[in-house]
Amino acid sequence: MVHWAQRTVRTLRRNGRDGVAPSPRRDHRSRRARLENRVAYIFLAPWLIGMVVFAIGPMLISLYLSFTRYDLFTEPVWTGLDNYTRMFFRDTRWRTSLEVTSAFVFWTVPLRLVFALGVAMVLNRALRGVSLYRAIYYLPSLLGGSVAIAILWRQVFGSQGLLNQVLAPLGLPTTSWIANPDTALSTLIILGVWQFGSPMIIFLAGLKQIPKELYEAANIDGASKLAMFFRITVPLLTPIIFFNLIMQMISSFQSFTPAFIISGGSGGPANSTLFYTLYLYQQAFSSFRMGYASALAWTLVLIIALFTVVNFVASRYWVFYQDEGKK
Repeated sequence: MVHWAQRTVRTLRRNGRDGVAPSPRRDHRSRRARLENRVAYIFLAPWLIGMVVFAIGPMLISLYLSFTRYDLFTEPVWTGLDNYTRMFFRDTRWRTSLEVTSAFVFWTVPLRLVFALGVAMVLNRALRGVSLYRAIYYLPSLLGGSVAIAILWRQVFGSQGLLNQVLAPLGLPTTSWIANPDTALSTLIILGVWQFGSPMIIFLAGLKQIPKELYEAANIDGASKLAMFFRITVPLLTPIIFFNLIMQMISSFQSFTPAFIISGGSGGPANSTLFYTLYLYQQAFSSFRMGYASALAWTLVLIIALFTVVNFVASRYWVFYQDEGKK
């Protein structure tokens, strides 16, 4: 009796809990699925390792450092919320950098999107050599954030720059546009708007997805070009507009190179080009306040996250998805 019970237990363990032996086909599929999973993990391993080592790991370390006093040369000293308290209540330059960056984002993002949409609508027409025009108009996005373009921009808007050479013969007032606190930020805004290539390409792809039958029907009804733009183009492009808005807002908050090159890393004149990222750089690599710089970085992450959430909530009232209209 005991031997029979032992054989029964072994048989059940071999066949499965239900006592039915698995079919060879199902067992083969199971082994093949496990093998495919292992192969997938092997191919994903470099990305996963890089993600942990170069992204998640440094982020967690910077989060810890934001609660410490650390200068790269000594061990971090835990200070709790001192860095954040100093930032919010005692650091006037931090508030200035936040105001300058907010003004830059407020003007650059809408103007860049409007300009990108306008150019995309022009390039959406059947023009000869339109592919070449698209490539040319996309170049500013590839070059605009480079050091070379920032140096060129400084030369154009300098006291002896190209702009003044054009204005002087016309009898118009000239100045060193990048050295004047009233106009320095405007030059960076113009540079930011000039980098419209990336949202333009996305707008162009969205325009090509709008059915031409809608415009033909509106034309038969006697609708004007302006009416078709606001009644057809804009509503159907709202998901693309929303996507570009989020991406360009995040990019503008993180803008660094133009302000660093044009102001020489000082954020001048009179802190008029002191971008948030530039102030973070000064604290980290000029003053070696790595703990405070980490707190600045995490605060910027929270600011961007807050603006993103607000935009997502507001999108419920103005973003139209075609799938919603079919319900």
